[in-house]
Amino acid sequence: MKIDLTDTTASKINKALVQGRRAIGTPAVGMVLTLVIVTDEENAYDALKAANEASREHPSRTLVVIKRVSRSPRDRAKARLDAEVRVGADAGTGETVVLRLYGEVVDHAQSVVLPLLLPDAPVVVWWPVNAPTDPANDPLGSLAQRRVTDTYAAEQPVRELAARAEAYTPGDTDLSWTRITPWRSMLAAALDQVTCKVTSVEVEGEEFNPSCELLAMWLADRLHVPVKRSSSAGPGLTSVRLESDCGPIVLDRPDGSLATLSIEGQPDRAVALKRRETAELIAEELRRLDPDDTYSSALRYGVERLGGGTPAAAESAGPAAGKKAAPAAKKATPAKKAAAQ
Repeated sequence: MKIDLTDTTASKINKALVQGRRAIGTPAVGMVLTLVIVTDEENAYDALKAANEASREHPSRTLVVIKRVSRSPRDRAKARLDAEVRVGADAGTGETVVLRLYGEVVDHAQSVVLPLLLPDAPVVVWWPVNAPTDPANDPLGSLAQRRVTDTYAAEQPVRELAARAEAYTPGDTDLSWTRITPWRSMLAAALDQVTCKVTSVEVEGEEFNPSCELLAMWLADRLHVPVKRSSSAGPGLTSVRLESDCGPIVLDRPDGSLATLSIEGQPDRAVALKRRETAELIAEELRRLDPDDTYSSALRYGVERLGGGTPAAAESAGPAAGKKAAPAAKKATPAKKAAAQ
């Protein structure tokens, strides 16, 4: 069931939700959380589809906030809120409200969302694209116990990781971190089977892929060994090689679906490591609402400390690296003149 509201208010939206529940014969509210999706019109469909699929595991009220910024000064001056209320089969196992904000309302989205939150239920805010640098201090992010971003959607993912580390607040997480959960589980299980000491690690994957950087930082942070980051054609993560005093431990996934785990002295094993859809990633993040200390520790390790000299490391260094290199070049000039004399 869908109810369209034009130039409306939060009070009218709440009444429409009650009306919709009564119409489909489910007056009780059986939802466990409120999921706020902050996106644009282009990405709203995919984000809402993923949220509806995740709601089968986590029944929730989903609020989609779409900020419609107009280029016309006349339209920007006119504040308006349009809403589309969905209940029943059109909203998965919960309720969905699509909010389109115009004019001055765009700058006060939190005042629209606040009256629509479920009482006494946790709040999760997800930015599929264009996430703020400091999610916890964002007006909408400050309403949430959990804040989900995706550095893979950023123009410069590796530099975005550095910004996330500086602004990290307990409750922040990233889908690039969620994507490597199966890899972390498999590598941890492989190390539990041996008593060898790991001496070095190499992580191979696509250039500028934040999941590859996060996995490398996690391994370096946990194992306290040098980690080299190398590039491949992908897709995504392709290989992790751990050198140990008992021989190499290799987890190789060349096709993005089936991986091979090789441990010295043991037969090779096929492992299912399929690249997961966004709905599965969001469902995993909604299972836990407490701070992820492991993500925090890996994120703060720092991309610049990884070895390999990949373009990702150069990106993380940013323009400052070029400024530091200039004085060194100037100092070398007198030495060259002396040598020539």
